[in-house]
Amino acid sequence: MSDKMASNAANSELLAPVSFDEFEKPTYEKWKAEVEKALKGGDFHKKMFTKTYEGITLQPIYTPALHQEKIPKGVYPGAGQFLRGTKASGYIKDSWGVSQYVDESLPKDANHASLYEIVKGSTIHNIRLDEATRHDQDVQVGAAVGVGGTSLSTVEDCAQLLERFNFKENPLYIEAGASSAILLGMISATVKATKKQTSDLKGLVGADPIGVWVKDGALHMSLDTAFDEMAHSVIWASEQAPQLKTVLISGDAYANGGANDVQEVAYALATAACYVRELAQRNVDIHTIANSMMFTFSLGANFFMEIAKLRALRVIWARIMEAFGADESDRAVHVHGRTSAFTKTVYDPYVNLLRNTTQAFSGVVGGLDSLEVSPFDQPIRKSDDFSRRIARNIQVMLQTEFELRQPVDPVGGSWYVETLAAELCEKIWAEFQAIEAKGGIVAALKEGYPQAQVKAVLAERFKNLAYRKDVAVGNNMYANMTEELLDSKPENQDTLRQKRTAQIEAYLSGADPDAVVKAQAALEASTTEPGALIGLIELGALQKLTMRQIRKALDAGDISSETIEAITPHRWTEQFEALRMRTEEYKQRTKDNVKVFLANMGPIPQHKPRADFSTGFFEVAAFEVIKNDGHETTADAAKAARESGADVVVICSTDATYPELVPPLAKELKETMPNVTVILAGAPPKDLEPTYREAGVDDFISVRANCYEILHTLQDKKGM
Repeated sequence: MSDKMASNAANSELLAPVSFDEFEKPTYEKWKAEVEKALKGGDFHKKMFTKTYEGITLQPIYTPALHQEKIPKGVYPGAGQFLRGTKASGYIKDSWGVSQYVDESLPKDANHASLYEIVKGSTIHNIRLDEATRHDQDVQVGAAVGVGGTSLSTVEDCAQLLERFNFKENPLYIEAGASSAILLGMISATVKATKKQTSDLKGLVGADPIGVWVKDGALHMSLDTAFDEMAHSVIWASEQAPQLKTVLISGDAYANGGANDVQEVAYALATAACYVRELAQRNVDIHTIANSMMFTFSLGANFFMEIAKLRALRVIWARIMEAFGADESDRAVHVHGRTSAFTKTVYDPYVNLLRNTTQAFSGVVGGLDSLEVSPFDQPIRKSDDFSRRIARNIQVMLQTEFELRQPVDPVGGSWYVETLAAELCEKIWAEFQAIEAKGGIVAALKEGYPQAQVKAVLAERFKNLAYRKDVAVGNNMYANMTEELLDSKPENQDTLRQKRTAQIEAYLSGADPDAVVKAQAALEASTTEPGALIGLIELGALQKLTMRQIRKALDAGDISSETIEAITPHRWTEQFEALRMRTEEYKQRTKDNVKVFLANMGPIPQHKPRADFSTGFFEVAAFEVIKNDGHETTADAAKAARESGADVVVICSTDATYPELVPPLAKELKETMPNVTVILAGAPPKDLEPTYREAGVDDFISVRANCYEILHTLQDKKGM
């Protein structure tokens, strides 16, 4: 130690202990009094409290004195109801799984992309299947090949997809659709053909028949058949691949339909409870059921709400499984999270990177088991190397640079998060009980209850965006006028279909017709022996039956499910995107646009705030905004407006000058430009609004205006 350091150390020992007694201890009441002063007469409750879509009111400050009863006592990670996580060591020993999906259309391409993901930091092979495959259809008769993911029809396709996968090191994550039985049979055949063991398989090859039912409104099989096949899959996996989960409970259909977090979790839990009962009726024990299940949830925009959602989920699932008689170790929930598709935007898509980051952050802090960060261009096109790399690196950074693998449960004891989790628990449990009281999720969906609840929240979200109470950067606010849309890079469906059809026909040309007929007959006869169905499918697949042929044989004599109202997937900005695209298409077609002239009155300081507001308001729809440095007289402003050829004139000044400026200017504009729409920037006092309207003002724009409706009306008037 240097002499200077030694001297400093000696002097520090002589310093008197620091006391904070001179500072008055703050109280909530004193803090509130200071806030009310700062609000200058504004309503404390209106300004400082926030109502969420979940019906929870967020308070401006959370203190131990006010929220002590919400803080759990003596609760530890990996124990009890797993509020603080299902693992005692959190992510310190085993990190969350990095599960970046690939959606290449062809099996070989998907294989190469997934192996590359593993090399670059992913730990899970997350394969998205196309619509045809998830409905057990071949490319000749199914939906457009490759739409949404990878096309599979045969064992050869599976072999190409799974080539060089290290099942011991890297789990699978595959959402199979309403049934995973056929895919499991093909995967089993593929694994055995490569001299590997099905016992090495882990992760998920999962079926979610109710989730598909909600999304599509119907199933190609009855629900009873779907549950029968689910039971076969669960029993087969428990014996042949005990580390592999085969039951998926996804909240995506609700989240993408606009649901709030209470609805998403409650309806998913009700679905899980239904699966438990159906499997138990088919003689599957609760331990096997518990180990077969995985939940998938979207991670939305409300950072702390998403953390609280995952905490509440664990508590309620433990409560449900306890009621079903599960041991404590079987009450832990396994959760896969994915960044929200609902909140991604087509315009200003690079902002999706920021949305991804906060959503992924909340999922990790919330304690999920695996995470999927969707590429920023998800709503526009299939991902490419660049978009996948950026998405993957968000997770890698959270693990390394952010060091989120420790500490264990970083939000444990937070007055805000724990209070929020407790309130969410109460609301989720109440909604879950409401579903159970209707006879369960199947009965509730037939009645249309969840659909109506989700639809109401979606309408509220759209309304808040329309009024810009909610802000979507680059869409309903801060639009980028120089932006060019990303190239959607559409695949040539005809070429792709021809290629896949040729591959399948070449493969089938080597099939033994007698063996095919025999295999189909065995599948049609089916079996009631638990788990045996997967073996029959495996044998059929080895005889070169396609997915469609196997499904047709299994469905012999079966009927389709009852039709229900589907929950249509949406994105929160889709209405504003359609608004802007309508303008862009009109501009391209006619070389014209809605021209908005800013009638700026007086010097720049007088009109600039409202001129800037108006510019941002109309640029949301990509209208042409004609700007200027201001006009001294109303006559000058009216003349300039006429010469501009504007469709819309927006008067911009201050409230104090409007009574003198607006009546003569609006009147002259209407007299000399009879087809013009006159808009006043700013919300008028109630006593002056009739005067302004009588003078010729058609509408008013302010922070309380319905931006979407006003812009849409102007487009209609223009003939777009």
